[in-house]
Amino acid sequence: MFQGASSLSLDAKGRLSVPTRHRDVLSATAQGQLTITKHPHGCLMVFPRPEWEKFRERIAQLPMSAQWWKRIFLGNAMDVEMDGTGRVLISPELRQAAGIAKDTMLLGMGNHFELWDKATYDAQEAQAMQGDMPDVFKDFSF
Repeated sequence: MFQGASSLSLDAKGRLSVPTRHRDVLSATAQGQLTITKHPHGCLMVFPRPEWEKFRERIAQLPMSAQWWKRIFLGNAMDVEMDGTGRVLISPELRQAAGIAKDTMLLGMGNHFELWDKATYDAQEAQAMQGDMPDVFKDFSF
């Protein structure tokens, strides 16, 4: 399970350095193989390959009415591998789709990560914090 937030910068070639705390797990469970695709909220989803394969199967089984979402998730998916120093290349197309230039937030979301443009994430988080919590949290104890 991946959790936690990391503020990271892409290098000049568009590579992201995976935080050390996640590298060993990704090497052991996915041999450093990842898949990156678009997220409907404007960020990118980064999956260890075995988790991507499960997600891909679920998406592939959606009905024809969801064809555009299949295109968004599957058609934009890029397979990448961590290099020897734990970096992965984020393609220019995916960087552009998520508005990522340099500064990012990598969020552990359980079985995958979300990769956000830092300014976009900060603004959306601030907006969420100003609003009411969803009803599902009404009986939730903190």
